[in-house]
Amino acid sequence: MTLAAQLRRELSRMEEACRQTQRQLDLIDRQITRRMTALIPGLLPRRCVYRRGRAPDPDAFLATYRAELAALTAERQPEIDALSRKLARQEQAIATFVECHGEAAAIDERR
Repeated sequence: MTLAAQLRRELSRMEEACRQTQRQLDLIDRQITRRMTALIPGLLPRRCVYRRGRAPDPDAFLATYRAELAALTAERQPEIDALSRKLARQEQAIATFVECHGEAAAIDERR
């Protein structure tokens, strides 16, 4: 196996690991979204008719929604932070690899 093929294989492996980490972050985001979607009916006001001329407060729903979203996100924040740091390291490693070996792979391909 040539050096260029080995370098391409290594780069491909690194890129796949990076994509996998991004998929894990996306999965966490979808899980939080799904849980918030399930919570929305419980957050809505119980009655929609005005009582004694008072309109329901629309800001109360938004405040409750934001508080619940913050709580769910805070629950998963350590995992999100760890995956974000890992993704940043992987992207940096890929950039360094391409910078160091990009020309070597191109030269080896021409032979």
